[in-house]
Amino acid sequence: MTYGYSLMRDAAQQFHALSDPTRRAIFERLAQQPLSVRALAEHFPVSRPAVSQHLRVLTEARLVSHVRAGTQNIYRVDPQGIGALRAYLDAMWDHALHDFKSTAEAGFRSRKERR
Repeated sequence: MTYGYSLMRDAAQQFHALSDPTRRAIFERLAQQPLSVRALAEHFPVSRPAVSQHLRVLTEARLVSHVRAGTQNIYRVDPQGIGALRAYLDAMWDHALHDFKSTAEAGFRSRKERR
């Protein structure tokens, strides 16, 4: 299985970012709608600075991005980052399906030869 180093590195960073339950919950909340840090903090039993730290990790992993709206940053899911993660998962899935097909065909040929 060959993946580009960058694709693997990005996917590893994204999986690491989502491995934390609070970060994953923040990400899932942002998948529903873009929100400010203050609005996000209202939904979690952590401080606004803690939410900001989680958002920094998600931003560095390219899972979320933000735009400035007055004095607030509005965070949203980053479609390009999600696209990169999906490309990684699709490549793994394609490889797994290819291996399954090869194994099934080899078993079929083996049974056919024994007859």
